Amino acid sequence: MILNLIWGFCMALADSVPGVSGGTIAFLLGFYDEFINSLNYLIKGTKKERITSLKFLVKLGIGWLIGMILSVSILANVFDSGIYKVSSLFLGFVITSIPIMFIEEKESFKNKKNMLFIIPGIILVVLLSIIKVTKGMDVTNLSMGMILYVIVAGILAISAMVLPGISGSTLLLSFGLYIPIITAIKDFLHLNFSGFFLLLVFGIGVILGIFISIRGIKKVLEKYRSQTLYVVIGMMIGSIYAIIQGPTTLKVPKEAMTFKEFSIIYFLIGVLIVFGLQKMKSLPFYKKEIKK
Repeated sequence: MILNLIWGFCMALADSVPGVSGGTIAFLLGFYDEFINSLNYLIKGTKKERITSLKFLVKLGIGWLIGMILSVSILANVFDSGIYKVSSLFLGFVITSIPIMFIEEKESFKNKKNMLFIIPGIILVVLLSIIKVTKGMDVTNLSMGMILYVIVAGILAISAMVLPGISGSTLLLSFGLYIPIITAIKDFLHLNFSGFFLLLVFGIGVILGIFISIRGIKKVLEKYRSQTLYVVIGMMIGSIYAIIQGPTTLKVPKEAMTFKEFSIIYFLIGVLIVFGLQKMKSLPFYKKEIKK
């Protein structure tokens, strides 16, 4: 129970910030297969499989909710004032996770011909970072076009959160929706419902994404694991550009991060966090719990 709560908590911290996904955390901590299978069984499984999956996901979900509330409360307050430090931290997450992905999935990356799949992954995220249509968005009065845009963003964000690799928050950053969503969640927690409609529309996208993508992701990883993971690596590389451009998405836009604003200290903190999560798997008590 405690370990599941910790897993969910760590996933939420990853999902709430642009960088690596909750799926990456599940991958690094060694429970990714259990996580993806549980989601799949919940949608289409036997009664026994659904009950077992639900118990696991509820425990994971409680930890995730606690982590998300804590993370959003902090991020919403520091994102504007400490954007360059926070972005440096995110870069530490991403850049450190890329080689770990290669190490953990040696077999999947043996086919060098599939390296070409890195290119569409990079292009996708970079294009999303360049093409934004949310400037000046009124979260209380969304047009039909913007509603569809937010729903699509929700579908893609939850898919990214499940995949090991790019964070759904990075995609939201690319869509120009990260700040509005984070702010709306913070306001909601403080009983300010001005951004509730935005959260409702986004939530619809997330729910649709779960039903649309989970089985698809499972099948794609089973049949085309190498190609899929190369695309994920490409998206992670592309997310570096999205994070650097992150300051331009603020309500009062700032210049994209340069070496002058880059914080090596926060970058190294991000590196150490990822290495710490990776090393946790080698602890004796952790190995014992995983085997159970």
